[in-house]
Amino acid sequence: MDWIKVYESELPYKVELAKAYLSDEHQIDAIVLNKKETTYHIFGRSELYVHVTEAVLAKFLLENEAKIESDV
Repeated sequence: MDWIKVYESELPYKVELAKAYLSDEHQIDAIVLNKKETTYHIFGRSELYVHVTEAVLAKFLLENEAKIESDV
């Protein structure tokens, strides 16, 4: 499967909210990739990926969802 990044944030909980929104409300499979460094958790971002065939829809849904503010 090919995955594409549709959302990222320095705040991991926002990425988890976006994942839950796509999965629960729209049945879009999504995975979170945590790219924060592990020592102090200061640097880095969390990224949300979806299957390439669902990327356009996922981006549209996230951009139009009021509960999730985009950092992209």
